[in-house]
Amino acid sequence: MHKLTGIILLILLSLNGFASGGDKKVDHESHAHERHTYTVGVVPQFDIRRIHAIWRPILNELEERTGHHFVLRGSATIPAFEKEFSTGNFDFAYMNPYHVVIASRDQGYVPLVRDVGRKLYGIIVVRKDSPIKSVAELDGKKVVFPAPNALGATLLSRSELLDKYQVSVSPDFVQTHSSVYLNVALGEAVAGGGVQKTLARQAPEISDTLRVLYRTQKVSPHPFTVHSRVPESVRQKVLDAMLDMGKTDKGQKMLAKIPVKQIGPAAMSDYSPLKDMKLERFYQHW
Repeated sequence: MHKLTGIILLILLSLNGFASGGDKKVDHESHAHERHTYTVGVVPQFDIRRIHAIWRPILNELEERTGHHFVLRGSATIPAFEKEFSTGNFDFAYMNPYHVVIASRDQGYVPLVRDVGRKLYGIIVVRKDSPIKSVAELDGKKVVFPAPNALGATLLSRSELLDKYQVSVSPDFVQTHSSVYLNVALGEAVAGGGVQKTLARQAPEISDTLRVLYRTQKVSPHPFTVHSRVPESVRQKVLDAMLDMGKTDKGQKMLAKIPVKQIGPAAMSDYSPLKDMKLERFYQHW
């Protein structure tokens, strides 16, 4: 009887051991397919709620296409965003063209995709009823900008005003493009710097009160970038996914809200002309 009991116990222990081995195999397979989490930063041209409404659906689509998880890490102001990428806190980031020049040099960020259907240029706006007819009349006057390092809205505009027209303005930084247009519309400033795509996205009661006084030269637009620490295989998945999104009606509608007209691959060479514009004179390091 005791011998029979022992045999039964040995059989049960063997079965338990087999089951344990099976469980370990399942755990290993589960770990092999683990979803990695990556942080995404977006330069705050708009308020945080609007940025979330634009980018969360795009990141959801990327999650489905890549199998990874993407956390949108908001920045309340452009300077706050710059501090984040200057220390490499974002794995991926949508930034302005001069940002990528700095971020590439300091942290090894590289461009993945950009809008290949249009160029970026800065604009200076005044009220429609303003008596100002030329940028020469802005010399010494208060002009609002979103942030010291906004490329089209600030750096290109200030550089060209000084180099082409010998005009030096008194800058006042109001954090976002939307705030620039509101300040000018309300008469709080005689003029303001922005970019055409953000002006086009303002409510009619704001945009209809403004007039574009000046347009800067055109450069390659904002890239979606990746930090050098992100594995090449992940970069490629994200690149392929974003390019594929641009081939579907659903994806095109989501990308248009950034706004991106036609998505395509980006390279650091797209932004090399910016290095010759002496924008460092106006760039503020935090």
